[in-house]
Amino acid sequence: MKKNTESSFCFHCGLPVPDKLDITVEYKGKHEPMCCYGCQAVSQAIINSGMDDFYKFRTSNPDKPEEIVPEFLQQLKAYDSSSIQKKFVETTDEENILEVSLILEGITCAACVWLNEKHLNALPGVISANINYSNHRARVRWDNTKIQLSEILESISRIGYLAHPYDPEQHQRILENERKQQIKRIGLSGVLGMQIMIFAVAMYTGEWWGMEESFKQSFRWISLALTLPLLLFTSNIFFISAYRDLSNKRVGMDVPISLGIGIAFISSLVNTVNGAGEVYFDSVAMFTFFLLTARYFEVGTRKQTSEATEALLNLKPAIATRLIDYADKKSNRIDDQESIAVAELNTEDYLLVRPGEIIPADGIIINGISGINESLITGESLPVTKQSGDAVIGGSTNTENPLIIQVSKLGEDSVLSSIQRLIDEAQHTKPAIAKLADKIATWFISVLLSIAAIVAFYWYKTDPTQWLEITIATLVVSCPCALSLATPTAITAASGQLAKIGLLPKRAHALETLAHATDFVFDKTGTLTEGKIKLEKTIPLTNDYDDNFVLNIAASLEASSEHPIAQALISANKQTLLTADKLTHTTGLGIQGEIDEKIWFVGNQEFIQQHTTDSFEDDTDHSSKIYLANQNRCVAIFILSDKIRNEAQSLITQLHQQHKQTHLMTGDRIESAKQISHQLGIEHCSANLKPEDKLKQVTTLQQKGAIVVMTGDGVNDAPVLAGADLSIAMGKGTQLAAATADMILISNNIAHIYHGYLIAIKTLRIIKQNLSWALLYNVIAIPAAAMGYVEPWLAAIGMSLSSLVVVLNALRLNKMKF
Repeated sequence: MKKNTESSFCFHCGLPVPDKLDITVEYKGKHEPMCCYGCQAVSQAIINSGMDDFYKFRTSNPDKPEEIVPEFLQQLKAYDSSSIQKKFVETTDEENILEVSLILEGITCAACVWLNEKHLNALPGVISANINYSNHRARVRWDNTKIQLSEILESISRIGYLAHPYDPEQHQRILENERKQQIKRIGLSGVLGMQIMIFAVAMYTGEWWGMEESFKQSFRWISLALTLPLLLFTSNIFFISAYRDLSNKRVGMDVPISLGIGIAFISSLVNTVNGAGEVYFDSVAMFTFFLLTARYFEVGTRKQTSEATEALLNLKPAIATRLIDYADKKSNRIDDQESIAVAELNTEDYLLVRPGEIIPADGIIINGISGINESLITGESLPVTKQSGDAVIGGSTNTENPLIIQVSKLGEDSVLSSIQRLIDEAQHTKPAIAKLADKIATWFISVLLSIAAIVAFYWYKTDPTQWLEITIATLVVSCPCALSLATPTAITAASGQLAKIGLLPKRAHALETLAHATDFVFDKTGTLTEGKIKLEKTIPLTNDYDDNFVLNIAASLEASSEHPIAQALISANKQTLLTADKLTHTTGLGIQGEIDEKIWFVGNQEFIQQHTTDSFEDDTDHSSKIYLANQNRCVAIFILSDKIRNEAQSLITQLHQQHKQTHLMTGDRIESAKQISHQLGIEHCSANLKPEDKLKQVTTLQQKGAIVVMTGDGVNDAPVLAGADLSIAMGKGTQLAAATADMILISNNIAHIYHGYLIAIKTLRIIKQNLSWALLYNVIAIPAAAMGYVEPWLAAIGMSLSSLVVVLNALRLNKMKF
């Protein structure tokens, strides 16, 4: 190709370079001129991404401006399409604020994570970017009016990494390709390394038994010939990664490794050419083999830590059975059906789900009754019987009979996507201890290189025959990777365990706070009780209204409420709801509204007494009840019943065994609260509390030094959930989108709160063990290597094993059984 190297023409696009504009890109050792910063950015991205052959094979400058961007960069623009983004981009409550989960290729150490996070967070329009080192997934949040997704992906390619939206199948393909490449490298380094070791042993033993110099020199040259392909085809990944780090003005894990291998090879090459001195080809081979083997096992063990969460991503089937024109057929026959990709389904489609099949999407059962296994989603081990009108979750399994369902939610709106999003957010949040480890890791390698330089200078002056071996050992023996792996591997494994029991963290502090909690506060209705409140009896207090009338008034007022009591009234009412206007909700007390130009009130006794002119006495002997009144008097009492959860007793007992304080705080009557607290053995009981009263009591506990965990329904307890140190919201799948707590108990099994506490305790213990091990190893290994007590080959083994110990320790979380 004939390149235009005139300073007046742009090397990238061929257009004239404006006067007094001096911007260039380095290409094959030359500084090529650019006509604008856009060309500079694209050209640099092409070169950094290893696509510089674009210039080598280009035969002429492009006729059209769009041709100056090679195909791989043009394809990124497709990710800006809203129709394509529906598959992987999540919308938020804030306008134009989007989130995406990305897979990053090329991540090898903590410095890579730090560099990408810093680079992304510096982009205008990017609100936050967090990368999980254990699975190389990035969580990016950005303002779509200021920056496009394609620009974010392109900016990552500029610094030498490749990013694309997370897709489980594509991710598995990438992992499989990476695994195959690793096996090839390990195999080649092993085969060549064994041959090199044969000659190395011969030369070492020859020093004792005697060897002619001609044989020794021949063995040097043969070892060099065997080491060259090993260096070019297996060790090259270390050098490529090191070059990328240094070109971005960062010092990554592969920099000291590359220095160690490079110094050993160059010194051996010089001694081979000179025909005298020691050679370290065997050390180069062993370094490469041990390091590649360690990374292979590290990838495998890191994958195991995320098995539970990855299982969620593969729950939905690829194919569904759709019924054709089912809604239009009077006979509702299912003869006409077709197989269709789940990705092509639409809401309101009718699907046939046979026994043993996985439900393809969220929907409503139209016909049939069967057991539904939701264990992988909610943690509930037993199948739940569901029938016509019940909601089912995509990803759960139909266990007994055929079902016909109508699709209600797809894609990012589905329950499974909501769960995956919560898990993803949890894995990308960093607790304080993780941030500390990251800070240490960022300067660790720079300090190590300074130490190695001092060691090299000292030994070169003291004993020139040993300085090279000792310097190489010092460079190789350290393991900053163990520091960076200490936290993310444990958090990823913990997230998987929490997902199994249906307790999902949403905030960075959730695990730490739960592990240190001293006081556990519970709401009553829907938390300690099942929340399946039933209307037992309606008692009219006046002859003017009958049972059906007062129930219909109350249900009409409660029609927009999600509270379990409201749902009990609505379910019991068999009449057509009336139109209620001017509704006013008083949280924790009741609802006021106008029906047929008459004001009505439904709520607890305090609420009714505040709004009626006539006082009344309630002598009914029931603990759970609410009242209906007009402006003049109370006109009806509704007697309610609820059942205590089977697992509540064991939860309270287990918390007491851990010396935790338990509290019941409820807006219900004191009689009902005392009955439940006595039955369960709860130590502290407070009743007739408004939400602000609950918050005041929690604040009082905190002022006394308590770390408070509050568990409630997530709807009516918003103030106290926000005020507690840690809030846990009860919520089935359909409530996930509205929940705003620190953790969400999607299994609705409160026994899992204690199990979550045990997971949190063990997770923090493992993180501390990992960090302690990583620091202790480096504190011992680096001085030992610097003093000449560690051989280079032993340094490579030690560094590799250090990372594996951290990952294997985190895997112990996967063995927890409940």
